[in-house]
Amino acid sequence: MPKPFFAALMIALTLGLGSARAQDAAAPFDGELQRMSEILGTLHYLRGICGSNEGAKWRNEMQALVDAETPSGDRRTRMIAGFNRGYNGFQQTYRTCTPAAGIAIRRYIEEGSKISRDLTARYAN
Repeated sequence: MPKPFFAALMIALTLGLGSARAQDAAAPFDGELQRMSEILGTLHYLRGICGSNEGAKWRNEMQALVDAETPSGDRRTRMIAGFNRGYNGFQQTYRTCTPAAGIAIRRYIEEGSKISRDLTARYAN
């Protein structure tokens, strides 16, 4: 379903985001990466309770994002905290898949896709 979502993000990371930074200082796109991390955590939880049979797909996507960006220190901590915040926030709200959970999934995939496109357009060159 959301293959373009991650294809664009991985292209952006491979072409410029990860390699553009020599130090672990804050990057102009850190806010977007933290939001993407939160979205991935949310999808990891919600897709799991909604029977998508994707296993660890969203967690693996988060790991790929961290591997591509190679953050350390506070940047890494913030990205992982974002993932956990997304997961835990919805874990406290949803115990089973509901129509509202399905709507949330679609909205988060749309938002993640937009972030991927924006990052690619802004930083891939």
